[in-house]
Amino acid sequence: MSTRSYWTAVWCGFFVLTIGLGVRQSFGIFLKPISAELDVGRELFSFGTALSMLLMGVIAPFSGRLCDRFGSAPTIAAGGLVYVLGLVVTAAMHDGFMLIVGNILVGIGLSAASFGPILGVILRVAPPEKQALAIGICSAGSSFGQFFIVPLAAVLQNYFGDWRPAMWVLTFIAVSMLVLPIWLNDSKEIAAARRTASGRQTVGEALAEAFGQRSYVLLVTGYFVCGFHVAFLGGHLPAYISDKGVGLSLFGVQLSPAELGGWAIGLVGLFNMAGAIIWSSLGASYKRKNLLTLLYLLRSLTFLIFIMVPVSAASVLLFSAALGFLWLGTVPLTTALVGYIFGPVHLTMLNGIVFFGHQVGSFFGGWGGGRLFDLQGNYDMMWWISIALGLIAALMHWPIVEERLSRPALAAAQPA
Repeated sequence: MSTRSYWTAVWCGFFVLTIGLGVRQSFGIFLKPISAELDVGRELFSFGTALSMLLMGVIAPFSGRLCDRFGSAPTIAAGGLVYVLGLVVTAAMHDGFMLIVGNILVGIGLSAASFGPILGVILRVAPPEKQALAIGICSAGSSFGQFFIVPLAAVLQNYFGDWRPAMWVLTFIAVSMLVLPIWLNDSKEIAAARRTASGRQTVGEALAEAFGQRSYVLLVTGYFVCGFHVAFLGGHLPAYISDKGVGLSLFGVQLSPAELGGWAIGLVGLFNMAGAIIWSSLGASYKRKNLLTLLYLLRSLTFLIFIMVPVSAASVLLFSAALGFLWLGTVPLTTALVGYIFGPVHLTMLNGIVFFGHQVGSFFGGWGGGRLFDLQGNYDMMWWISIALGLIAALMHWPIVEERLSRPALAAAQPA
């Protein structure tokens, strides 16, 4: 693929992630008003969003297999369609059942229209020497969406005085996800990878090989922690800030606690645009597993400092900036590490399984935050759990062996 065409794929992937994950990450803005309208605690809404993230992970390996088998463009477009339908159901819902159904469709759709399939395209079409930068830029799309769309959701909700019209506007924006995948076509690269691969490794053989590697199991398990952190903070940080009654007055601009919560998530996204690119670029020069170890340690330290100092507008903004730098730097590092170890043929499926670990963590981080809040009336326990899990994740990534797999048996089976 030419330089021009692979950059087209990078930027199309960037905008699919911007819209899909940006709108999804804005759901935390709607936690309090929807819970109030349904006259339930926060657990129901949290369970719905957590179930969405869990299904996103459960379906991800199958979506990845469809990408590896039939190409990424049609798979991503189909996922975008299911995602939009989920947003329509959510915007129109009037009871808990419709809320859950909408979240189910959103999760299934995003399994095929988020990191795994899109970064799989970039790893296939970008030249090896440009992959780190390309993956970093593409991954930053989710952060740009977080920076732009989450505050937009807060502004729209404040403007309309109701969450429902704000959700309809976001749904309209998401329709563009049906067109952008046209430029994410990697069918030629998939066919070429099959022709040049050593032997003909089946899906079953690829899975047996991957789970026979302790490093792969550690990646799947360790990614649980990233999902836990992202779901807890993305879903509950705005509510946490609102509960604390922390607003902001600066240069004559007044932000309510609810609006500051939206801008806090947006600030996380802004700094993660730089963080995703920097961490990914560092992965071209240093061992990715060591960078992942450092990243999780820094997350735990950041959480600890935040809960130890008095909550103020300044502490919220500083925490959001620091968290943003560490937010999703895990994604390009983990995705590239799987591709480096196992090669391109079953890449999207294997990354989908790793992503499943991430989304299991997302389920417990998102639902657990609501559950513990309803039980205890605060998020204190969730903060300490997040700190402990960050330390555990750092310990799990350190022993990973970062080497390309040698397949002598398959090479010997290759026809002369």
